[in-house]
Amino acid sequence: MGRRIIQPLLAAAALALALPLAARSEEPAARFVGSEVCAPCHAAQHERFLRYSKKAHSSKNLRLMAKGLTDQELTSCYGCHTTGYGRPGGFTSFAATPQLADAGCEVCHGPGSLHAASGDPAAIKGRLTLADCDPCHNDSRVRSFGYKPLLNAGAH
Repeated sequence: MGRRIIQPLLAAAALALALPLAARSEEPAARFVGSEVCAPCHAAQHERFLRYSKKAHSSKNLRLMAKGLTDQELTSCYGCHTTGYGRPGGFTSFAATPQLADAGCEVCHGPGSLHAASGDPAAIKGRLTLADCDPCHNDSRVRSFGYKPLLNAGAH
């Protein structure tokens, strides 16, 4: 009789422990939402970003350069000059995802949908390091563009 009670209790306990793990694996992944979604809560940063950051207007240059580029060359530019290209919910084209056409806040801070929905600072990358800049501002590109890190100045 004891085994009949203990076995179902153990099974129920194992299920109770497993459910939170299963629920976590079903949590939605953060998606890109565009810099305008950041503006209501980060108005001062958004204003400075639009005013001083060249990347806030990167699609203008990209569109101008597109005339002289092959499709393959143009798409190779999207990774650094748009938001989230090649990643779930990221830029796909100027027509389909115009809100992600410029290199916005999420290029450095990561996709912001979960942070925007919850306001949870842990739901987005808040503190950046130079390693976060490296995918676009690596040694070969730095020489080409005269890049200076603006982690503590400029747009923020």
